Amino acid sequence: MPKILKKTDLYFQEDSDSIDNFRLQTVMPRLYKIVDSKHLVFDFRELPPEQYSFPFHFHRNAEELVMILSGSMTMRTIDGFEILRKGDLIFFEMGKTSAHQFYNHDSIPCTYLDIKTVREMDVCEYPDSGKVNITPYNEIFIKDSQVDYFYGEDRVADKWIDYTKVLKSNE
Repeated sequence: MPKILKKTDLYFQEDSDSIDNFRLQTVMPRLYKIVDSKHLVFDFRELPPEQYSFPFHFHRNAEELVMILSGSMTMRTIDGFEILRKGDLIFFEMGKTSAHQFYNHDSIPCTYLDIKTVREMDVCEYPDSGKVNITPYNEIFIKDSQVDYFYGEDRVADKWIDYTKVLKSNE
């Protein structure tokens, strides 16, 4: 059954862990949760003047589509900066070539619809700070600590000392 979300019933709210310069507001509860979406994460967002959306980032396992509904803002990508205006539609493919961030350079709020695919898990990378975010768990790490696949496995036999007890008990 179609689910209608009326604009008059939607309210923007700043994220509780927002910090200065990152005062993006999102309709709460999140739209995709209201309708129990299985394959899309979608949000109605409002970016106040002189604020940034999120840290500069890209998704390894999600595509994203943004449509500007009112106002304007500047988009930063690896290719530079672009002014986005009402009606503009921006598609971000997976991978580092789609790194992006928004800034509201205008004196009025910019509202936009943000739609992202869901494929169970995503890895979101932040090139400016070297962070990696495992979503939806929001587990954030510094990428510089990347290690070899077998790092820390040199004493694997120590973990198996008691396995002979299991063998004997099953005889």
